Amino acid sequence: MLDRDNVSHPALQDARSTAYWLDSPDRPAPRAALTGELEADLVVVGGGFSGLWSALIAKQRDPQRSVVLLEAQEVGWAASGRNGGFCSASLTHGYENGLSRFPDELETLDRLGAENLDAIERTVAEFAIDCDFRRAPGIGVATEPHQVEWLREGPGEFLDGEAIRALVNSPTYLAGKIGDEPLALVDPARLCWGLARAAEELGVRIFDRSPVTGLRRQGGRRGDRVVASTSGGAVAARKVALGTNAFPSLVRRTRWHTVPVYDYVLMTEPLSESQRESVNWSNGAGLDDLGNQFHYYRMTADHRILWGGYDAIYHFGRRVKPEYDLRGLTFDKLAEQFFDTFPQLAGLRFTHRWGGAIDTCTRFCAFFGTAHRGDVAYAVGYTGLGVGASRFGAEVMLDLLSGEETERTRLDLVRSKPLPFPPEPFAYAGIQLTRSSLARADRQQGRRDLWLRTLDRLGLGFDS
Repeated sequence: MLDRDNVSHPALQDARSTAYWLDSPDRPAPRAALTGELEADLVVVGGGFSGLWSALIAKQRDPQRSVVLLEAQEVGWAASGRNGGFCSASLTHGYENGLSRFPDELETLDRLGAENLDAIERTVAEFAIDCDFRRAPGIGVATEPHQVEWLREGPGEFLDGEAIRALVNSPTYLAGKIGDEPLALVDPARLCWGLARAAEELGVRIFDRSPVTGLRRQGGRRGDRVVASTSGGAVAARKVALGTNAFPSLVRRTRWHTVPVYDYVLMTEPLSESQRESVNWSNGAGLDDLGNQFHYYRMTADHRILWGGYDAIYHFGRRVKPEYDLRGLTFDKLAEQFFDTFPQLAGLRFTHRWGGAIDTCTRFCAFFGTAHRGDVAYAVGYTGLGVGASRFGAEVMLDLLSGEETERTRLDLVRSKPLPFPPEPFAYAGIQLTRSSLARADRQQGRRDLWLRTLDRLGLGFDS
């Protein structure tokens, strides 16, 4: 059998095959699994950001409401504990995507996104969540001549080559731009653990190792309870909020609208003082480059560099499996690209390598809806920028479950749905063709072939 985690790059030889954020002595012990039957006003399915924010905000809105959260593994175990920790104010996966899809709402969405990020910061302070939350500039960098002109367009502060290299020193940088959208960097796993603790302090009951196998109504009338069943028990609730994201939805009709795409990440050992001086990363920025197959990277509180992105791997049949979290070919490529970007760090070692599934949809930002006569709500499809937007998604789900119209529920962002992906084998063939075309465009000064231009015209323009 092929060893998916077989790596050859020397800097990877001692790297642990686990997420750095989750590999902590402070990681909480798993909570007990659900046994027996319970009743609640609200049951939340999923112990990542979507579920944790839903549970916490539900109790803040109504302290008397009884809330139960059911997690299949452990709180923060999946995408919420494995991402890069970029907590963006954007609700639309970036300015350009928002402008192309929701131009009439973009000013409102920008305001709501900034308010949402402010609310995250207030919650971190209120509950003393130790997650290294810190505001930081977001910088896009051009590493190819054709990308320089791209950076001159749109909002933000343009930086020429000398100016960007004065902020972060890489010989590959030709230009940069400091974005206008507010950004914070966090330790995502610690944010999850802190949100879980805060929710429990407010009275939320959390059960780990309790995967929900199905939803059913106790009766046929609106207002009857919806039962969330697990292998060890069940919770009968008036309302249900679903935060399952990349995993198969309990609302089957939404499964066509997302595919799980795997993303991969490396973490270095802590940089020495001289190594930090060589990269001159003094402003704590979060960076990404402008390739279709792009990298994102940032410095941690203990002076490590997180380096992720580039490959976006889809497996036939929308499968989500633990063995897909590791991919030696991608880890080797990422290591090679890291030292191309920072050759002055030759000899630095990586301590962790990992991957995880992202819930991708065809509009590249979350969509929302209800089922079971309005008693079940979902938010899904964040496409990799959900650390911040998931809190907004939780607010939307709770608004929808309340049945009251709000500024959020009036948004076209909330009322509309993305186009679904086709069934197999067409989904797999189309995604592989798109990946190949994107890589070709990166090699050919950004020129998009007929396939990519067709996707653009259909509003399905895709990147990793």
